[in-house]
Amino acid sequence: MTTLPDSYETSRARFRARLETLRPLWPSAHLQSISHPWEDDLTTDLLAADPLQQRKRLIVLSTGLHGIEGYAGSAMLELFFEEYLACLNPPTDGLLLIHAINPWGMKHWQRNNPQNVDLNRNFFEGDFAALRTFNADYPALSAFLNPRRTLQNLALEKLRFAAQTVQKLLTFGPRRIREAALMGQYHQPEGIYFGGSALQPETRAMMELYRSAFAGYQEILHLDMHTGYGPRFQMTLVASPHEKMTAAELRARFGLPRVAAANPEEFYTMQGDMTDWEYQMVAKEFPGTKFFGAACEFGTFGEGILAGARSLRVTIFKNQLNQHGASRAAACWVNAEYRELYLPTEPAWLQKALADARQTFEAFMNGSSARV
Repeated sequence: MTTLPDSYETSRARFRARLETLRPLWPSAHLQSISHPWEDDLTTDLLAADPLQQRKRLIVLSTGLHGIEGYAGSAMLELFFEEYLACLNPPTDGLLLIHAINPWGMKHWQRNNPQNVDLNRNFFEGDFAALRTFNADYPALSAFLNPRRTLQNLALEKLRFAAQTVQKLLTFGPRRIREAALMGQYHQPEGIYFGGSALQPETRAMMELYRSAFAGYQEILHLDMHTGYGPRFQMTLVASPHEKMTAAELRARFGLPRVAAANPEEFYTMQGDMTDWEYQMVAKEFPGTKFFGAACEFGTFGEGILAGARSLRVTIFKNQLNQHGASRAAACWVNAEYRELYLPTEPAWLQKALADARQTFEAFMNGSSARV
């Protein structure tokens, strides 16, 4: 039975032990650990297996790009090991399985890395200074999104947030607030959804990995595991704006109930997204390769304006705690609510998430080369 790990270390040990699961099918399968500069014994771990005969299809599953989301991602990797290896064809299928792209965030139950960078806003090969004007509404909303004070009186902070939210909704409307908060920003290092002022070590490592691992394959499928967005008991497949098939076409082709494109109407726009970068890199460096990448978003708080306000509130409070500190009582509440945003404690949530992952794995692992 697939279970959730209780720590980054437990999850990593479980993942590493799976090398022995792969070797009967891919004798040359190997484990690689990528170290990062933030703490000793923090690694992004990879299990890689090359096809036995021909590099036809590469299956990539990645977790923990947003560190805290790696706990649910760990369960999805276990599900894949337990139930879906038999769907693959070792003579022509290769594997690249990635545990904890952001291990510091996973270990410390944070979304960002220790530089407060959201790594899924950091995949950008260019001048980061040019991005400072991106997200035009953020400066006007910054005082609301990033209070510069210690989080002390939680009841008062909740009332202040509610009052300011109503005011901002009347001024900007829900769509502009959602876009400003979520799309990423590049000028306030202590603010929420900071995309960085330079490539982060984790980002650079993944770029190098993908360039090396993708070479020679006819087809690449990459599913990146996330939690937070969408209806509470429903996974959403979030497709890149670089994908040629529309959300409706993807729903019809793969039989998934909920697919969204990363645009303001269906999801939200982003700069520095990992999957977007992969599409651009493959088109430029491997022009003959078919590539499909998407995020599997397992919803937690749910949809609607109240759920969105709850999510935004705890995001603001968590950043306020991280940057300016908090009382013990406030910190306890915020950390518990923050974990609930990315890893609900209700057992039924995990069971439904696993069921949705099964449906997704079955749709993509069986004959995806004929479909994508």
